[in-house]
Amino acid sequence: MFHNILVALDRSDMSSQVLEQAINLAKATDASLILLTVIPPFDPVRAGLDCPGINGAYFQVSEKTMQLYLEQWKTLEQEGSDWLRSQATKATEAGVKSEIAQTLGDPGCVICKLAETWKVDLIIVGRRGISELNELFLGSVSNYVLHHAPCSVLTVQQPTSPNSKAILEQNTTQAASNDPMRA
Repeated sequence: MFHNILVALDRSDMSSQVLEQAINLAKATDASLILLTVIPPFDPVRAGLDCPGINGAYFQVSEKTMQLYLEQWKTLEQEGSDWLRSQATKATEAGVKSEIAQTLGDPGCVICKLAETWKVDLIIVGRRGISELNELFLGSVSNYVLHHAPCSVLTVQQPTSPNSKAILEQNTTQAASNDPMRA
């Protein structure tokens, strides 16, 4: 059924659930995992470069500021690689063959492109369950992948915690008891 599964991870809390589901599915189908992290490319605005100022003037960035940004970037890449290796270790300990890849770019586009290049059978990606309005303005990696992937996609939904459900029920009860129409 599935031989090669691309697992998109982003170092969020959701990633542990995505990896757990991927490992379980890989064990059940004797598949291999490709664990992928995509980090955004160098951002000149974040570095303070080419930032328009008043009347179209540009701010000058010192060499020291640029060097500091590049050092932070290298640290981010190294931490990402280390984290990805630790996730591969979890898969290996569970008896699942895995490879790792970390690359730069727009996550949704890169995931779909690499899925095609690597000829994977399935992409597993997390879904945080953002609102439709936020998704419209901010975009959603999982939504992009669902609509552009060259293969099947499994989205792992962020579970509702028991605490959030209890809080919702409590707020609903309070709102109902404060409703003047019910008095």
